[in-house]
Amino acid sequence: MLKQSFRVIAAVLAAIFLLTGCSQFNRIMKSTDNELKYQAALRYYAEGKYFQSMQLLDELIVAYRATNKAEEVYYYYAKSFYGTGDYVSAAYHFSNFCKTYPSSKYAEECQFLNAYCYYLDSPVYSLDQKSTLDAIQQFQLFINKYPSSEKIPECNKLIDELRFKIETKNFQYAKLFYRMEDYRAAAIAFTAMAKTYPASDYVEESLFLALKSTYLFAHNSIESKREERYKDAIETYFQLTEKFPQGKFQKEADRIFDEVKKQLTLLESDKSVNLSQN
Repeated sequence: MLKQSFRVIAAVLAAIFLLTGCSQFNRIMKSTDNELKYQAALRYYAEGKYFQSMQLLDELIVAYRATNKAEEVYYYYAKSFYGTGDYVSAAYHFSNFCKTYPSSKYAEECQFLNAYCYYLDSPVYSLDQKSTLDAIQQFQLFINKYPSSEKIPECNKLIDELRFKIETKNFQYAKLFYRMEDYRAAAIAFTAMAKTYPASDYVEESLFLALKSTYLFAHNSIESKREERYKDAIETYFQLTEKFPQGKFQKEADRIFDEVKKQLTLLESDKSVNLSQN
């Protein structure tokens, strides 16, 4: 019974504080005292009440335009969007801040946060990766603009993470063709993957699956096309073994290579028989 009473009292107090806070915010919003609004906006921001600070600062942007407070107001306005998790709007305002105040003491931070917003907006690899590509571009822009920044190692780390996400998407895309048994498309996709991302963790497996796909494509082709396509498989085998001479797929790659040579020998034998008969 006592616990229940405490719960009721706590709920009532919370409601009172909420109503009081709302009432106070509404009074500040209706005020014509811009300095009062400005100080309140900074206080709300410091307390993590970003929606309230954003609303107040939105009014002050116009009121303080061309004054010595304009830069500070817009900085906290952009940061308030960031605080709410609206990364698309935050990125826009951080970018606009850098264009408007390129010499600001906040410019470097805003340039980084602009890129970081795209990073935070980047989805899982299976979805559209426009934000991922934009994030890489913006981090690279930051690196070029602030080459001595202490943020450079973090930028490089995040770029590597973003690139890996794109590599994963392309690798899985190639594997989809393989699972669908569209071996020609799979071979092209795996080869492109290895060529486009030569330092990727997926390169060895991509080259192996390119070999396997090329072999299966040749094996399932009409007889007149097999020789040429088996030779493509041999070329892919040498690409794999040259780059990974003692790779984890070596044993199976060698087995495919032996099978390809055997099939080429049979094709050559059949060709000789046909010539002798003619």
